Amino acid sequence: MEGINLGFIKLKGDKVIWIIIFLLSMISVMAVYSSSNALAFMEKKNTIDYLFRQMQFILFSLTTVFLFYNIPLGVYRMFSFLVMPAAILLLIVTMTSGASYNDADRWIKVFGFTIHTGEIAKIAIIMYLSRVMEARKFDNFKEFAYWVVAPLGFAVLLILNGSISMGLLISAVSFLMFVIAGIKWSHLFKTALIGVAAIAMVVLLNLSFGIFPRVETAVNRIKNFTTEKTIDSELSPIEKQQLLDKTFQADMARIAVASVGVFGKGPGNSTQRNLLPHPFSDFIYAIIIEEYGLLLGGVFVLMLYLWFLARAIMVTKKCSTKFSSMLVMGLAILITSQALLHICVNVGLLPVTGHTLPLVSLGGTSLIIMGGAFGMILSVSRTVEAGNDIEANSPAQAEAPQDQENTPLTDQNEEIK
Repeated sequence: MEGINLGFIKLKGDKVIWIIIFLLSMISVMAVYSSSNALAFMEKKNTIDYLFRQMQFILFSLTTVFLFYNIPLGVYRMFSFLVMPAAILLLIVTMTSGASYNDADRWIKVFGFTIHTGEIAKIAIIMYLSRVMEARKFDNFKEFAYWVVAPLGFAVLLILNGSISMGLLISAVSFLMFVIAGIKWSHLFKTALIGVAAIAMVVLLNLSFGIFPRVETAVNRIKNFTTEKTIDSELSPIEKQQLLDKTFQADMARIAVASVGVFGKGPGNSTQRNLLPHPFSDFIYAIIIEEYGLLLGGVFVLMLYLWFLARAIMVTKKCSTKFSSMLVMGLAILITSQALLHICVNVGLLPVTGHTLPLVSLGGTSLIIMGGAFGMILSVSRTVEAGNDIEANSPAQAEAPQDQENTPLTDQNEEIK
């Protein structure tokens, strides 16, 4: 598929994905500008300040998309083994000396910038898994455990310290990648057993020593979501308010969604934005529905992410190497899954998780990192479109940490162009 010609520059790769990125960016500017009203009031600022701030982050994000799109696919392949230990190191630094918000250690500060290391780790894990599943055949589980289960498990445990939902998300995405890559079912079964045992260990460590404090937060959110809320008339006003506060965010989001029909209240006319604690990030989808309606707001945004996933699958089918196909598929599943989680929480189908809506929620490093993920997908699309998938990757074969006979140059299950 031909790219997009802007006159002064031609954007190659899948033009539909480019269009989706631009649409999500425009939706982000409008939604954040509207939903930041309460935040501006609390911080004694003008909403225009947050408009310009989000436009700045969107510009940074689009710049990141363009930069990552222009990086040769062979470079990603070459450094894919190095990003995993780097990400683990960042997670360790975050756990030991990172910034803590709401009892969660997720951020580190570098030169005045706050970086969410878990977001970096998610991308690094997908890059590493894509390369290692190409480089090795995994004839026995011992080899699979050494190269995949051990490093992935260690990284996920570090992520769980700051966010249970993020750790579970990347675990699920990784498992889907194993299935798509054709890993033996016996390996998958053993990996699943190890995962269940690891979760049990995390719970026990939290109960015994207070390690992994986010476990308690996750359990409380699940209890609040699954338990029917009844307010006893004998409770004191303070006790009643405490009971209501447990599900306040989810209740306000459901009110925002339920208060409109096919058509919304109109841009800038949301009422729940003044009540929701984080309408510009964790609950921005509810605000979009409230202002633009179920059709123009809810269904349209949902279809953009599903459309993106469909286009990514089409790019994957054109790939001639396992690394490129798994990289696209892994990143696409990650982005779409995070979007679906956010949407399900906002409409009351899942307990609160704290996941933002990719490329839409109020930006920071997460918005820029997501831009990098989209850029990687477009880099693969640009490369396969030019018919250079094999050629771009073949020099990096020497980087694989194994014997030459165990390194498949191409995915034998796909058509080699």
